[in-house]
Amino acid sequence: MGIAVRNEARRVSSNINVTPMVDVMLVLLIIFMVITPMLQNKVSVDMAKVDNPTNMPDADKEDAIVVAITRDGGVFLGQNKVATSELGAQVREKLADKPGKTIFVRADARAQFRAVEDAIDAVRTAGVEDVGLLTQKREGGSAAGGE
Repeated sequence: MGIAVRNEARRVSSNINVTPMVDVMLVLLIIFMVITPMLQNKVSVDMAKVDNPTNMPDADKEDAIVVAITRDGGVFLGQNKVATSELGAQVREKLADKPGKTIFVRADARAQFRAVEDAIDAVRTAGVEDVGLLTQKREGGSAAGGE
């Protein structure tokens, strides 16, 4: 009875097999390509809730100009925080090639009215005719109180 001796040292390959790594990287690339457009690039505000909001589908478009006012009075043009005194000039600059466009305002429900009013005044001073105030539909039943 003999012992079978295998000489595996001769057949060992020193090359790295990168195929599994490439597969994993391609899957990650696809995942990031799918998820990236879904990420919200909006300033987080808790908008006022109303029973019958006006539908403004243009506010969701990528080229929409949105001014957000946070609870603490911060004013954002898109994702960039701006001072209220500079808001009009920046809006005018963005509208240089698109006259007659609507500017949308997303104000926090608990923001001071003065901050919202100042932002709208700055936008109107920049020459904007149409300003849309964005709200959310109230979930559940009707509002408390009688009509």
